[in-house]
Amino acid sequence: MHITSNTVTQEPAESRTGDWYLVQCKPRQDERAEENLQRQGYECSRPACRRERLLRGQRQYVQESLFPGYLFIHMPQGANWAPLRSTRGVARVVAFGGRPLAVSCELVSQLQNRAETHIITTFNPGDKVTILDQGFAGIESIFMAMDGEERVILLINLMNRQQQISLPMASITNH
Repeated sequence: MHITSNTVTQEPAESRTGDWYLVQCKPRQDERAEENLQRQGYECSRPACRRERLLRGQRQYVQESLFPGYLFIHMPQGANWAPLRSTRGVARVVAFGGRPLAVSCELVSQLQNRAETHIITTFNPGDKVTILDQGFAGIESIFMAMDGEERVILLINLMNRQQQISLPMASITNH
């Protein structure tokens, strides 16, 4: 999986005034919403990943949103929210208690930074991998097989015994 971000600016997220917000897009209209918002001059970030899929019997790489149906938008302080409501592809701004909910600049920055890293999704049985999160962070393990499309089966040494565990694919990295 190669993660990319469609952020327009190169400026770090923390250095701008205003806040980031989460926009829910209409079904299967993430790209359309992003294009229309950018055309209106809004800064958007829609982290995407490149995944290997089986299409018409062949393995192909496709670009997919990391968060299907959502994108991040940077709104300067005092900006007009009205155009968002009528933007094609936009369903709504995610709100709590009737007020748009700001997303931390650190989170958006981390997603933007991570979007530029390359994550390998094709593992071969016997490959050594490291677990990144869950209760097993930092533990080296051996990739055994895929468990569906988004999970992996790993072999770990736990209390002098080998155990099989199943984790989300995003929870591991190669050595």
